[in-house]
Amino acid sequence: MGAKNRFTLVGIALAFIALFSQSGIAASVSTHPLTSKSSKNQKVNENAHTRKRMRRLARSRGHVVYVTHRRRHRYYEHFTSNSFLDSDGTTADVTTGEDLIVRQAAVDALGNMNGTVLAIEPTSGRILAMVNQKLALSSGAQPCSTIKLSVALAALSEDLITKDTEIRLGRRRRMNLTEALAHSNNAYFEALGRRLGFEKVSYYAHQFGLGELAGYNIPGEQLGRYPDEEIPSKLGGVGKMCSFGEGVSMTPLQLGALVSAIANGGTLYYLQHPVNADEVANFQPRVKRHLDIAALIPELSDGMAGAVAYGTARSVRMNFNEEEILGKTGTCSKDGTRYGWFASYAKTDVGRIVTDVFLQGGRPTYGPKAAEIAGHLYRNLYDHDFFVTRPAVAPTNTADVKPVGPSQ
Repeated sequence: MGAKNRFTLVGIALAFIALFSQSGIAASVSTHPLTSKSSKNQKVNENAHTRKRMRRLARSRGHVVYVTHRRRHRYYEHFTSNSFLDSDGTTADVTTGEDLIVRQAAVDALGNMNGTVLAIEPTSGRILAMVNQKLALSSGAQPCSTIKLSVALAALSEDLITKDTEIRLGRRRRMNLTEALAHSNNAYFEALGRRLGFEKVSYYAHQFGLGELAGYNIPGEQLGRYPDEEIPSKLGGVGKMCSFGEGVSMTPLQLGALVSAIANGGTLYYLQHPVNADEVANFQPRVKRHLDIAALIPELSDGMAGAVAYGTARSVRMNFNEEEILGKTGTCSKDGTRYGWFASYAKTDVGRIVTDVFLQGGRPTYGPKAAEIAGHLYRNLYDHDFFVTRPAVAPTNTADVKPVGPSQ
């Protein structure tokens, strides 16, 4: 490389050094934000970034405030009825013809709850005990989810489903009859009701005893109500009628008669309430009609057993586990009163009994509480050897013949 070229390179290098030195000095001198362009740009960028972060934070905080606001103003239903009685609701009961052991077990189980307990012999229709008879014989109440038994039998009778048929309840959810009964799924039975239609739902409901007197010459019994037409769509239509009995009024006796028919294989008896010893001694069952449901009962039984084993009626097992219990709960409210239902039967070869618990009141009243009371009743009966085979006695004459069943 020639001397001229070397001097040229050296000159260029010195020029760059001088330029960077001046820039550095200028940068070190011009540090005030009002005089530094780079500082101004930096501040603008920082301000924009800060505003963006604040907007995000505001949106985030706004969402939190909204959720907190919703929680703070959560709706609670107001009840005007009392779940407990201030006085004994059994003082006016006629008890002469009842099974005294069953009655005492029912009275102890109910306690001071505002409700009624029915105990029925399913193979004859005889009422063994009826606690708080004024309420039991009243005009009834919305059946809540116990209406699902009638709807399930209707769908099975129409070959619409089997116990394993799954119904789509959403994009990723399906359910069969057993699980729907055990967990009392409203969406399942709404769909089932819409598929059946009101005419078929109504037909089978009347076949199973709704809308008619369940008892035979029981003084004071009232009728309940089943609508002549589908309730308005704004109230849910036939779907709501089938999921928790909207528009229907059912009496404890009507539900007890239906569950007795399920327990005995399909015979719908008139319920009879003996009021003296002579009526007990001369008692004769009276058949209202035979229901063609014998082949369907096993399809229904798994769901009713599941309700007690792991579903809505598992509170039965708080007090009783020795025998298999099958049942159905119901919980709903109307006009400031909450209703709690539980109808069930003990699946045994001896001591066949149907229990029907109906409660009304406020927040402490609901289906699982009714199931708990039924469990207490079964426990009392078990402790008094109700579910034990009685030895057969060879009669010497017809006057010595006694029916096998609960002792008097």
